[in-house]
Amino acid sequence: MRTIITEKDLRDMLARGEDPGRIPADALLTPSARDFLAHVPDTPRTAAKASPSTPSEPIIPDYEYHWKAGGDPKTPQDIQRFFNSPEIRELKKRMCDIGRRIWEKDYVDGNGGNLTVRVGDNLVLCPPTLISKGFMKPEDICMVDIDGNQLAGTLKRTSEVNTHLGIMKRQPKAKSCVHAHPPHATAFAVASVKPPTCMIPEAEVFLGEIGLAPYETPGTPDNARVVGEMGINHQSIIMENHGVITWGKDIEDAYWKMENTDAYCKTIWVASQLGNGLKTFGTDKLQDLIRIRQSLGMDDKRADLKECELCDNLEFRPGVTCAVPAKPASGGNGASNSASDPEAEEMVRAITEMIAKELKR
Repeated sequence: MRTIITEKDLRDMLARGEDPGRIPADALLTPSARDFLAHVPDTPRTAAKASPSTPSEPIIPDYEYHWKAGGDPKTPQDIQRFFNSPEIRELKKRMCDIGRRIWEKDYVDGNGGNLTVRVGDNLVLCPPTLISKGFMKPEDICMVDIDGNQLAGTLKRTSEVNTHLGIMKRQPKAKSCVHAHPPHATAFAVASVKPPTCMIPEAEVFLGEIGLAPYETPGTPDNARVVGEMGINHQSIIMENHGVITWGKDIEDAYWKMENTDAYCKTIWVASQLGNGLKTFGTDKLQDLIRIRQSLGMDDKRADLKECELCDNLEFRPGVTCAVPAKPASGGNGASNSASDPEAEEMVRAITEMIAKELKR
């Protein structure tokens, strides 16, 4: 197993007078450790990166957690040791950071929202119940098994973790989920409106088709089932009368999809009020975007659909059209079928007579 180096490890090395640049070449550095090391001058590791003669290969940031299949800790002692290990502590800090970000974006209020990170075949990190996601601390985080049984953590786990687990059980690529109530996307949830497609390229590449799950009571097995089944083919799911849940390969990825979803719903809502209709870019262009999505490692069930089934927005009805009510139909004798209002007719006659008298004067 590769050595995990944290920022604290590097600071301890400096305190002991050791060179933090002299760490194993194959060591795995946490993100905070990499940032710290980049600001330590004259270390062999940083010097090698900066040397023009040995340019380093540019990398793409990757926060996905990898575990060895079948390697979950089994005994209570091993579970606690794993739960308090440097790599898991780093994930807890990242969860708290994402919690703060969704709170600051007004995606959650009170104790709303939830976050999960899968860290084993049968292990998932989650927040405790009744806590503001904007003020979580790493020591607040819990760990459950894939059935929701709490294995570690001093606070009671959230009940809504079962919905996240419902997705993870059915979709192996879902290693992290974020649930929140972003205002614009939640408005679509309350109106039971599925966002249309073929309108913004970035949404098609990074979100794919947004799903709409029928309402079930939050935290119940029924909600976990309907959302879990929707999560097989959708990375962003609007839950009727509830909110949004997104999943990704890591918690940063899942959070981005939450931002993408609310921004897309906001744009569609604003555009629908402009009175000029909503323009789509067509099925051939969508196929190009689906291929880009697949090249990034994301599946898309629409890849197997026929052209005529793509960009199908027939169910989308933006806004409300106000119009003058049609005149009531007349009967065969020319009289209105609707009952007249005697008081209104008397008022019209009185006003007409007053106007006539004034005109004669």
